[in-house]
Amino acid sequence: MNLAKHDPETDMEMDMTPMIDVVFLLIIFFMIITDLTQQDLEDLELPVALSAVEDKPDPDEKRPIFNINHQGIIIVRKEVLYTPETHEGKANPMEDVQRKLAIIAKNMDKAADGLPNEHLMVRGDRSVLFRHVQKVMQECAQKGIQIWKIQLAASMPNPE
Repeated sequence: MNLAKHDPETDMEMDMTPMIDVVFLLIIFFMIITDLTQQDLEDLELPVALSAVEDKPDPDEKRPIFNINHQGIIIVRKEVLYTPETHEGKANPMEDVQRKLAIIAKNMDKAADGLPNEHLMVRGDRSVLFRHVQKVMQECAQKGIQIWKIQLAASMPNPE
């Protein structure tokens, strides 16, 4: 049996630099192509609209989105602002919603009359009671907020 002995002078080592470069390039590629615009959207079953316009937001624009799930919980950017069970007994149950809307209104572009010129997107689940959506709309009309342009999200009917 002939066992070959390894000669340290003729042994070759693999250079890992190109492999590391490729891995870093793949990481950068996947970071760039990941759609970060969907991070504001909760998993909701939207009501179907008989006639609607497809939503094509500007990727450079950071528009505010309020999500209201089937239980009436109001969520903005993964932060729960209102829960019917825990907030209803408080003196001002919509305090967190008001605070968030005031911050959003302050950062919006203003028209000549001083009112926000941008839209607020409200996404309500198909089975949520309208009173929960109405609460957000009422808070938008409060002094210091005054967001008058509100878009309500709906899904398109399935083509048959």
